[in-house]
Amino acid sequence: MTTGKHGGHAGIAFALIVTSTVLGIAGTDLVLPAVPSLPEVLGGTYAQAQFVLAAFVTGAALGLLVFGSLGARYDQRRLLVGSLVAYGLVSALAGFSVSLEMLIALRFLQGAAGAAAAVFAPGMIRALYGDERAIGKLGLLGSIESLTPALAPVAGVWLLSVAGWNASFEVIAALALLLAAAVATLGRHLPAVVSGRRSGGYAHLLRNATFLRYAVSHAFTLGALLVIVFAAPTVFVAALGAGLSDFIAMQLTGIATFIVAANATGRLTARFGAERMIWFGTALSALGGVAMLAYALFGGASTLVVTALFVPFNFGLGFRGPPGFHRAVVAAHGDDARGAALVVVAILGTTAAGTAVVAPFITLGLLPLALAAAALVLGALLLLALIPPLPER
Repeated sequence: MTTGKHGGHAGIAFALIVTSTVLGIAGTDLVLPAVPSLPEVLGGTYAQAQFVLAAFVTGAALGLLVFGSLGARYDQRRLLVGSLVAYGLVSALAGFSVSLEMLIALRFLQGAAGAAAAVFAPGMIRALYGDERAIGKLGLLGSIESLTPALAPVAGVWLLSVAGWNASFEVIAALALLLAAAVATLGRHLPAVVSGRRSGGYAHLLRNATFLRYAVSHAFTLGALLVIVFAAPTVFVAALGAGLSDFIAMQLTGIATFIVAANATGRLTARFGAERMIWFGTALSALGGVAMLAYALFGGASTLVVTALFVPFNFGLGFRGPPGFHRAVVAAHGDDARGAALVVVAILGTTAAGTAVVAPFITLGLLPLALAAAALVLGALLLLALIPPLPER
């Protein structure tokens, strides 16, 4: 039996944490294949359908802030159960939407309700394993989570073909309620984390330039990748004349490269240091962004080339993601829940803004998408260059 630092079974605790965060991610990726078909079923346009994705991440951003504050005051295990129950109920309601506007509104609530796991996971992992092992475990968490964007769209395509657009919402609802019961039953294995009752709320973190260096550069790097993922199904189908199978191929390729990098980053960080890995990963992502923009400017329209150019984004995120997120939480100086909440809020805010900016031009081809992604990854490099890092331990 592997015992965590808090005395519970670390394996059971880690499994509950991973499953909870994966289900939150599935709220986007399981639904993603249905987005191009929504205007035909519920009315509206392709551009409006993109807000089904943007509303979810915007709602999640609000939920993260709420759960970040609550997690600094109350037992995070109970909050996680409540979040999962609310997530399941709102997901069930979303499956009964009769218009695109109704679905967008419920997606906002769905994102807010399911946000707790993303807030609590980093602090719980630190409590379970300590800082020395946390980077490796965050890399493992990221690797497992990354399978969701690879596998959930495949399941989403199948659900769409056999049961219609709302089947994905029904599946999420059932899984969320089952998981809520599991966390309530086995929650004793999770650490009883209350991250700290610091005065000033989020303000002290927003004034912390070092925290913002890690949080925003991480958000820009991951946000660039997610803007590509969110827009790719419609760009591939409506602008490039490809199919959803081409999007799935891009996802599988990207996720495979991310897993390789994320599983190596714990060992590489121990050897080269967190800062070098953060710089290296961000530079790789920037290389992918500039290359994709150049290809789009020259009129490129091959999904195979787009897939190849997507690889550096995933390698880069895998190398810089675990040490970057961990350093952001450490820079929060004990306010883990609020720190993690702001990191993920920055990710989702970046993704929502990027998705909304690209949406009106979604049928024009690759260029709007590539321009947004390149701007974000270059912005991440600029932040690393301008703001001093935490001292290496």
